Amino acid sequence: MLGAQRKTHLLEILDCDGRVVAKTVAHDLGVSEDSIRRDLRELADDGKLVRVYGGALPIPPADRPVQLRQDLATDSKERVARRAVDLIRPASTIVLDAGTTTLAMAQLLARDASLTVITPSPAVALAVAEHSDARIILIGGELSRHSMVASGPLAMEALQHLSADAFFLGVTGIDPVHGLTTGSVDDAVTKRALAARSAATYVLGSEEKIGAVSHFPVIALDAIAGIVVDPLDRNPLIEELPVVGSGH
Repeated sequence: MLGAQRKTHLLEILDCDGRVVAKTVAHDLGVSEDSIRRDLRELADDGKLVRVYGGALPIPPADRPVQLRQDLATDSKERVARRAVDLIRPASTIVLDAGTTTLAMAQLLARDASLTVITPSPAVALAVAEHSDARIILIGGELSRHSMVASGPLAMEALQHLSADAFFLGVTGIDPVHGLTTGSVDDAVTKRALAARSAATYVLGSEEKIGAVSHFPVIALDAIAGIVVDPLDRNPLIEELPVVGSGH
């Protein structure tokens, strides 16, 4: 079987089974495991899948450009946003990450002028300004056209002079084995820096993110205060995650 045919076969397995186990495919095709790993690496470089130890997983839906995520799991995001807003204390300083769930949070904030909101997202900053009386600190830097979030050296410099009581972190993958991941290396670096400057980090876990895995790790599961999940989500993996509250 030619390399191009193997790659097509690997993508068909991924579509059918939801995962590729390199050792199994190599045995079935009668080729070396190194050949399959090389195929998977090239497919990952082309943005067709996410490589993990022993094989590959699909690209998470939450890794799509922000314009394509607006209508993804909107009800679940709304429920997660409402639970997350309940964690905000009066007169505190919080960080709202970029993303559609934090955008929903911004629209639910109380009219509390004692609240300070830090964000790397212009869209989130504008939503906070429209729906609350909070003080807003917008982190500057290079704006990613994929995620519409500021990152890079200027953002990192600004972060060194900020601190927060709570960081509401958006990721594209939440998995008990592979942890918290995102699709951009620059975004992962910015998220780690924000977490380091915050007393507590809460991860926003709408239904499409549970069990998904992206390319780049963010922070370890044991470094967060907890994951805010959708109370209606019955994904069994939730039982293996550090969930906020006692609903699961």
